[in-house]
Amino acid sequence: MRRVLAALAAACALAIAPAAFAQTPPNVIVVGQIAEPQSLDPHAVTAVNDFRILVNVYDGLVRFADGSLEVEPSLAESWEISEDGLTYIFKLREGVTFHDGTPFNAEAVKFNFERMLDEEHPFHDTGPFPLAFFFSAVDEVTAVDDTTVEFKLNEPFAPFLSNLAYPTGLIVSPAAVEASGKDYGRNPVGTGAYKFEEWQGNQRVVVTRNEDYWDGAPAPEAIVFRPITDANTRVAEMLSGGLDIMVEVPPDSVAQFRDAPDFQVHEQAGPHVWFLILNMKEGPFAEKGVRQAANYAINKESLVTDVLQGTAEVAAGPTPPAFAWAYNEEVQPYPYDPDKARELLAEAGYDGEEITFYVTEGGSGMLDPVAMGTAIQADLAAVGMNVKIETYEWNTFLGQVNPGLEGKADMAEMAWMTNDPDTLPFLTLRTAAFPSEGGFNSGYYSNVEVDELLNQARVSTEPEERATLYKQMQEIVHEDAPWVFVANWVQGAVTTANVEGFSLQPSFFLMLQDVSKN
Repeated sequence: MRRVLAALAAACALAIAPAAFAQTPPNVIVVGQIAEPQSLDPHAVTAVNDFRILVNVYDGLVRFADGSLEVEPSLAESWEISEDGLTYIFKLREGVTFHDGTPFNAEAVKFNFERMLDEEHPFHDTGPFPLAFFFSAVDEVTAVDDTTVEFKLNEPFAPFLSNLAYPTGLIVSPAAVEASGKDYGRNPVGTGAYKFEEWQGNQRVVVTRNEDYWDGAPAPEAIVFRPITDANTRVAEMLSGGLDIMVEVPPDSVAQFRDAPDFQVHEQAGPHVWFLILNMKEGPFAEKGVRQAANYAINKESLVTDVLQGTAEVAAGPTPPAFAWAYNEEVQPYPYDPDKARELLAEAGYDGEEITFYVTEGGSGMLDPVAMGTAIQADLAAVGMNVKIETYEWNTFLGQVNPGLEGKADMAEMAWMTNDPDTLPFLTLRTAAFPSEGGFNSGYYSNVEVDELLNQARVSTEPEERATLYKQMQEIVHEDAPWVFVANWVQGAVTTANVEGFSLQPSFFLMLQDVSKN
């Protein structure tokens, strides 16, 4: 451990080392992240930035198979589903312990889900648990014996296994939660390939190798996650040798790294949507014509080509094309048509009222947000829309947007990376997902037909029926335009040439269990 800590101290010194002499320590992987994590409690966070750390510290009952969104065993070796879709029985892996030495067993699984779902649970107040309704269909969790856990659902729930593979389904140590209480998010304990070592605010999160990992100990002695919000600084650190891996490469830097022999560029398409939330509760966007006008006014092809330099495609609606089976190809992107936008604005009676636009400096999947925001502001101004930008650091931005835009802003950037075609619309487009109800419908979109389609799709056990319902939902949402649909991203990362075994995942998570450095 002493050697590891010495290496970590060297890594920390890189932030102030002269560029010519910067070098990451041997057998320590230094990752340039886009922001400071909010928490290291997987049940309390929503950002992929945080998930990229958490999936290396924790395991879930199931996980996404390498290179896909297909579910495979993890802490559960196998499972059975009843014919009516209401009972799931998981057989757990034996001999697994949490990093604090306590046993992983069925009682631990029961504790995790009851902590999130039962308001009377003694440790429910260690939340909040913003994605707990991923498991809202769970009626009861029973520890049948040490290695068998049973979930009873109150209705069939098609995304259940996929949601278990999402970081909200990662399993925390009950003993650690009991010991740390509300401070658990700063003192995480899982069963994963790496153990939490330290968190220095705005400097680094350090995790070290779990020698006893059930799936085989990883090669690196440690991973250092450094939050570097400014993209140019992140690029400079990568070029100077201060990082081994950099996520979310700025589009104008991709070619630079691709042409350099000392680096390798990695790209992976995935289920991503970059959009603008429009405040439908008050202000100009309460009128559908104004919302549609914004969709016509913004030159999304130019954004994708010029700002994002081909690292994304124009989005047509709320469902990413990565979900091919549920994607409605007949729903086409709003074309760039400023004349149509002006016509709609005139019909809606828009009189130049100021529009407040929240932009972030950077965050999970946000796609060069300041440059994008500036270009969007210019496009809207060209059709007579008076837009004022307010820019925030990522976590502050989330604190402004997630509780809802009412009384604060008319429009906000947002990006989601999802695991199932249910996830994004269910969390952000249902009437029951208003922020006051614990959801992320920050623009207050409400359409009873969309609500019903989403509810039906959740309980359907027939993939073809689910696909039809999602496609119908996309048509309605496209017409209602609660968002400006902007882009679907092809994620990118850069590694140094001596990093081996690294690959990007369609889930957008950063899996570092099989990475090494020669």
